[in-house]
Amino acid sequence: MAPHILDLILNFDEPLERHLKANYPWVTDYRVLSRSLDARGANKGKIPRYQYQIQALKTGEKFEDKRPSYPALTPLASPPLIVGAGPAGLFCALRLLEHGVTSIILERGSKASERMRKIAQFWRHGQLDMDDNVCFGEGGAGLFSDGKLLTRIKSPHISYVMQRLADFGAPAEISYVADPHLGSNKIRAIIARLTQFLQNNGVQILYNARVEELCIDQSGKISGLEYSDLKKTGVRQHLNSEHLILAFGHSAHEFYRHLKKRQVPMQTKDFAVGVRMEHPRRLIDQTQLGKFALSPLLGSARYRLSFHSKSTDRGTYSFCMCPGGHVLSSGTEADGLVTNGMSNMARRAPWSNSAVVVGVRAAHDFGTDDVLGGLNFQRAIEAKAFAYSQKFASGREIPAQKIADFMRGQKSSSLPKTSCPSGVVSASLYELLPPFVAQHLREALTQFEHQIPGLLGSEGMLLAPETRTSSPVRVLRDDKTLTSPGFPGLYPCGEGAGYAGGITSAAVDGVKVALALLKTTHGYEGTQTP
Repeated sequence: MAPHILDLILNFDEPLERHLKANYPWVTDYRVLSRSLDARGANKGKIPRYQYQIQALKTGEKFEDKRPSYPALTPLASPPLIVGAGPAGLFCALRLLEHGVTSIILERGSKASERMRKIAQFWRHGQLDMDDNVCFGEGGAGLFSDGKLLTRIKSPHISYVMQRLADFGAPAEISYVADPHLGSNKIRAIIARLTQFLQNNGVQILYNARVEELCIDQSGKISGLEYSDLKKTGVRQHLNSEHLILAFGHSAHEFYRHLKKRQVPMQTKDFAVGVRMEHPRRLIDQTQLGKFALSPLLGSARYRLSFHSKSTDRGTYSFCMCPGGHVLSSGTEADGLVTNGMSNMARRAPWSNSAVVVGVRAAHDFGTDDVLGGLNFQRAIEAKAFAYSQKFASGREIPAQKIADFMRGQKSSSLPKTSCPSGVVSASLYELLPPFVAQHLREALTQFEHQIPGLLGSEGMLLAPETRTSSPVRVLRDDKTLTSPGFPGLYPCGEGAGYAGGITSAAVDGVKVALALLKTTHGYEGTQTP
């Protein structure tokens, strides 16, 4: 008999187990299918409530655990080469491995544990390693974020990704909560277990291996690649393979240039730039949750903001909100500054931050004669921020301005303590951001104050620039084979190729590419099942 579905609404402090015993005594076992918090009106005294959907069983019934099994396929003579050990690359390798096909992953950075030392040197002293930093290394840029797993894509592979993350140590609730996250501290341990599993089962991971050249024969067919062994002062090495997965991430700017040189088909795409907005966590908690803000059952408050300007038909919105988190310096070039946000699982830091970004349109805000026009647009902002920081501080401090001063159009005479481990330097962000970005931010912040009263108060800060929201380029691929047109065996994949926007969607795209490759090499038709 099929499990019974129950839709329940409970006060946030009412235990689900107790509610079931009191109101559904016939339930002998259950599973939570979804849980979401409705805290609307909490700042006016309305009790926050959890909305549950559960599967329930009666006496004599039981759940059927049918974990999928995958047919073993013949390993390829030359293992597929995967460029990048972020979520896309790792899940591509994992899914191939589950079918018996081993691969070789090339990652320009180091293992997560080793990355931490390099990143600490960067944050504290401005010593940037351009191959080993917040964006490059085992786990990719997602290793130093909030560990958000929320995605708006629809895919049968999402449940697979969540289950495999749970297998490697993620809490089981990621499969049913409305806003799943792991925190930067938890996701590092999960990725370490995943990579160890891959290595223990025949997948080779080459760390400190920066891919320099795609090897392509006269017919356009992939034959391998060349990479620099950074542990051996850049000694060039060669690997042969007819299958190459490009999961390099959206910050590998020189790799985009190499693809352009090799005439791999690409196109410009829209993205967004702006700032990181930071407030004391207590302020956000109080404005969102009111008298319930101190309850440990609710945790740090979140928000989601958006505004569409009718006069310009352009959107401004919050992105990657990090309750109880930090603003990080996340650049990958020696002459550029970039911000990003992160928080740990507990989300207990004294600050809460979010990107607030303005839509940037290809062909409108930057030229499309050069397919890398969007990338150049990003880099110009990042370079200007660095030049300012270097002129008025040491070059590692992030330009910042009080929100109230930004709204008045004046530079802040003093800055409060922020969460940024690199420090901040007072700046007029109108001088550093493109005029249309600054103007739209000002207009949107005025509207956001109506949604979160106090947002424009004296404690709010803007740190800039936030430029790496998504790839400014899409590496084109065939809808069916997922290979690059004219380059058989070349598989653009994940965020860097323009097909994902976060940890979960990148991992899903890695799975899709793995299955597309197996369909080509083995005729395997498992593309529609998790």
